[in-house]
Amino acid sequence: MTNTELTHRLARVDDLDALRDLMNAAISELQKPFLNENGIASSRTIMGLDTQLIDDGTYFIVELQGELAGCGGWSRRATLYGGDQSPGRSATLLNPTQDAARVRAMYTHPYHVRKGVGRMILGLCEAAARAEGFTRAELMATMAGEPLYLSCGYEAIERLADDRGGVDVPLLRMRKSL
Repeated sequence: MTNTELTHRLARVDDLDALRDLMNAAISELQKPFLNENGIASSRTIMGLDTQLIDDGTYFIVELQGELAGCGGWSRRATLYGGDQSPGRSATLLNPTQDAARVRAMYTHPYHVRKGVGRMILGLCEAAARAEGFTRAELMATMAGEPLYLSCGYEAIERLADDRGGVDVPLLRMRKSL
């Protein structure tokens, strides 16, 4: 398969159900090597879709032959990760000359891993953030996502565990110069 078979577009509000289904499948399957059932359940509290990204026009969908293969976006807002249901979000706008853009809510459907979906989304996010004057990007990686981000030039900043869902979920804050 080549990248030319993948297409992309901005997500719309009418995509919400399909996006939630994809995220559920990704969390359920791709986290299994790293988390037990309680950890996966906890992940659902701290991860997921932040609809602000769709409203801001910064959330992408990648499709393969018309089928949803992945999604992800970037943000000019302060929240680093978490969905609508996650506590502690902030819609404060970032300053591109001082702050790093946030790469957010990246998910690949388990049927479409290792097909270039994640790389395409990162490229779209980085290009859009650069176009708005950002010179750095940050993200919060799950253990399943860490290899992709490392291979795309992101560096580890801080390892931590988020227990807001009731069980520690290991995460890795990462950054990259754009």
